[in-house]
Amino acid sequence: MKLVVVSAGLSVPSSTRLLADRLAEAVRVAVVGKEPDEPVETEIIELRDHAKDIANTFVTGFPPPKLEEVLEHVTRADGLIAVTPIFSASYSGLFKSFFDVLDQDALTGKPVLIAATGGSPRHSLALEHALRPLFAYLRAVVVPTGVYAASEDWGGEGAADGPLASRMSRAAGELASLTCGTGSRPGPPRDAFEEVVPFAEQLAALRGEE
Repeated sequence: MKLVVVSAGLSVPSSTRLLADRLAEAVRVAVVGKEPDEPVETEIIELRDHAKDIANTFVTGFPPPKLEEVLEHVTRADGLIAVTPIFSASYSGLFKSFFDVLDQDALTGKPVLIAATGGSPRHSLALEHALRPLFAYLRAVVVPTGVYAASEDWGGEGAADGPLASRMSRAAGELASLTCGTGSRPGPPRDAFEEVVPFAEQLAALRGEE
């Protein structure tokens, strides 16, 4: 199983990357629990490292080689975890820009776990009114449980086995069920040009009809 994790955290270290790492590990544990012989290959993509390339792609229309490779990894993944900080009650601009330059068919049928971080629990609904509609538009299969982590979720007693840990475990189990289920993994997008008939053959066919 190829699991790709997209993190839109801006600082180093960041709570967004921390949540991304925790979710990736939770999914790995859930997959092993369902399919003990299933190896899980995890790749973490830090969008902050590709911010300039993402911006340039908007201008030129063509992603640079490094960004193109990242986009390909997301497209080929069996499952995706997408984590963003919440700014002004929505996903970050960097997060949205990345999925804007991704091919519109890349996530079709792909299992996706959505997650976000923020300073206040008041922003938790951003998962439902911002992230879920975005991935529904991209025709991804979004797991029922979204994971939001406020600053207060990381400290104090019960952080390791409290509500946040419970949400992560439940969401990870849902993603594992989709990626390990029979026939659930999406195949690579079909190349629209694979079946194009060369012009010379089309012309020969027309002449033959005449």
